[in-house]
Amino acid sequence: MGMDHMLLLFTGDSKLFVWQPTTGFKSHFLRKNNGLLFTRTHRNLLLIGGTRFSGLYIARELALSGHQVVLFNRGSVPIGDISLKIRGETEKDFQTRMSNTHLIKGDRTHPQDILRVVQSEKWDAIFDNNGRELSDSKPWIDGLGHSIQHYMYMSSAGVYKESGLLPHREEDAVDHNSRHKGKLETEQYLKQSGIPFTCIRPTYIYGPRNYNPVEEWFFKRIDQNRPIPIPGHGLHITGLGHVEDLAKAMVLALGNQQAVSQTYNIQGRYSVTFDGFAKLCAIAAGKDPNKLELIHYDPKKVPKDKKSFPFRPQHFFCSCAKAERELQWKERWDLVSGLKDSYENDFIEKKKRNAISFDFSLDDQILESLKEAKSMLV
Repeated sequence: MGMDHMLLLFTGDSKLFVWQPTTGFKSHFLRKNNGLLFTRTHRNLLLIGGTRFSGLYIARELALSGHQVVLFNRGSVPIGDISLKIRGETEKDFQTRMSNTHLIKGDRTHPQDILRVVQSEKWDAIFDNNGRELSDSKPWIDGLGHSIQHYMYMSSAGVYKESGLLPHREEDAVDHNSRHKGKLETEQYLKQSGIPFTCIRPTYIYGPRNYNPVEEWFFKRIDQNRPIPIPGHGLHITGLGHVEDLAKAMVLALGNQQAVSQTYNIQGRYSVTFDGFAKLCAIAAGKDPNKLELIHYDPKKVPKDKKSFPFRPQHFFCSCAKAERELQWKERWDLVSGLKDSYENDFIEKKKRNAISFDFSLDDQILESLKEAKSMLV
């Protein structure tokens, strides 16, 4: 592979950086305003994943920044497959990006695959986008040792301890028993490893290609003119961020010396109530938000083994002041435009090919229980 390209290996947009080869095959990351960030040699960047949702957007962001992208994944989606094309890409741009994208097949759950990749090249930076448990990332961290110049880790704002003092900031207390404790343990291991790292903590991620039922959960009910059952009073406030803005933040952190050994929250500038989010989804779908039937219920009366709502029934949102200040990150997508993007460029397309399940059986159970409770009070 030629020395005039930087290789990126991704687990798991934008011309934010320009890569320039210099004498002796050294390179610099430059901002658009030519402000120098790093003067280190960066040739090989490793991305784990890169074919689904946030990983796909990060891969595109890096490619648009002029990097040759190397993906490490199982290879279930071949390079050039139409599913890797993202909204807004022309056929020419897509083909150009694919010609500069390479694949190393492997499974991150197989230690021998990781060892093979770690020993095959001197990887300068890695994007670990889909590690949920410490055991997912520890082999990479240990294998790369002190040869890595930057370990980019996708953590989660879910590591914060629930608090009445909001928004969450990076220095806030964390919950070692949260469902994201594996990510927290990985953050702590990175700190102990001595490897230069950056951790990104997004809140809820949304946007086209989202495989988690966040905005789609609302779109389905709005599309079918269904009541929307919301746990609690509907006034819990939550934070969301568009997947493309998240990808931009991660690429901005790459090669930024100020970002080394730092953690950053990422979400949209504005947070929103559950009821407010439902209404914004209606606007994105071209429906009258005032005609929505919002039904509030006690979440404790729903079977615990079934997820009836995409958000945790609590206030959950973060400050991104640190990312804005140190990474010069700014969101592109506000909630209205971002939800329209998701509705028009994902939900509609999936509906046309019958790729959406309109199963409202749990909704019906909730609504029926509310009717029974009401009849008992009469």
